[in-house]
Amino acid sequence: MKGRKRHILVDTLGMLLKAEVHSAGIQDRDGAALVFDRLANRFPFIEKICGDGGYQGTTVEEASPRPMEIIKRNQAGFQVLPKRWIVERKLAWLGINRRMAKDFERFPATSLAFIQTAMIKLMTRRLARYPLS
Repeated sequence: MKGRKRHILVDTLGMLLKAEVHSAGIQDRDGAALVFDRLANRFPFIEKICGDGGYQGTTVEEASPRPMEIIKRNQAGFQVLPKRWIVERKLAWLGINRRMAKDFERFPATSLAFIQTAMIKLMTRRLARYPLS
């Protein structure tokens, strides 16, 4: 299978906490274990993890260091879902960057580096709006 999947973990403000990139052949519930690796030690303030229907199942629940809340769609078509919207918005912001619009990279580690670079760019612009003086 061609392509890549990006898993991101953000807080309620949309700050990127962790990102993982792997081949598209790995299902979401199996890729969640990569995101949850060492999560409890690095981010002890996280109380609950929200995810969509792709992260449902015992594999994810066993890998998750915190309680999981699965947010499902109730109807067909577009609908704004409260917690999922934060992640979808962050992926859209990352997609604005030219290198993130299409998968140009050969290695997943390079894709991950560009995700982190794009996030640094977003955060510096957000911080520059509010001068310290």
